Amino acid sequence: MANTKRVALVTGGMGGLGEAICIKLAAMGDTVVTTYSPANQKAKDWLGAMAERGFHFHAYPCDVVEWDSCRACIAAITADLGPVDVLVNNAGITRDMTFRKMDKINWDAVMHTNLDSCFNMTKQVCDGMVDRGWGRVINISSVNGQKGAFGQTNYSAAKAGMHGFTKALALEVARKGVTVNTISPGYIGTSMVTAIPKEVLDTKIIPQIPMGRLGKPEEVAGLVAYLASEEAAFLTGANIAINGGQHMH
Repeated sequence: MANTKRVALVTGGMGGLGEAICIKLAAMGDTVVTTYSPANQKAKDWLGAMAERGFHFHAYPCDVVEWDSCRACIAAITADLGPVDVLVNNAGITRDMTFRKMDKINWDAVMHTNLDSCFNMTKQVCDGMVDRGWGRVINISSVNGQKGAFGQTNYSAAKAGMHGFTKALALEVARKGVTVNTISPGYIGTSMVTAIPKEVLDTKIIPQIPMGRLGKPEEVAGLVAYLASEEAAFLTGANIAINGGQHMH
């Protein structure tokens, strides 16, 4: 795999952390593909803006919650570009509220998008990776899956579940040249985080981070790039925290 151009798929890659991951993998020479919600009307605009910056990404509509949509998406990517060698399960949403106020709709929405999507996407590509004797599955979890967070029983459960998935699958494919790992970012300066009121960021969140700042999407993308590399071939089943020292375990 070292000398061939790999196909890397990043779910939810338009904007924020996903965009930084796409850019980093492209810089490594990968053919980069991302998915976008079929309801997203701005996909072509994003692709155009990226092309102007010199990044010629490929994008396919995919509802990561729906099995048939994921299957069709991977089939189209494989037909157009070849099999997926690197999968980054990055798609995710939040629906924050206390457990007292949480209803089943908001529980299900987060579990489906953040956890079921890992199964739906990985299932489409894992057998091929095993057959070819090389593959990388990288699951983007969260510090809050490790330590919990007020108002995030749904999100914390889904993100913790991602790492349970990682460990079990890593055991199954370890002898086949396929690694499966989790990254658990802390508070990164993406639109999801910067949407938090500044007062809350400054008084509640930043003081919890020993480094005294939000992380940068590029810092997480660099870690993804390492896990996707040849040098990371002996690293599997791990959950790597990148949170500025906010939670150590």
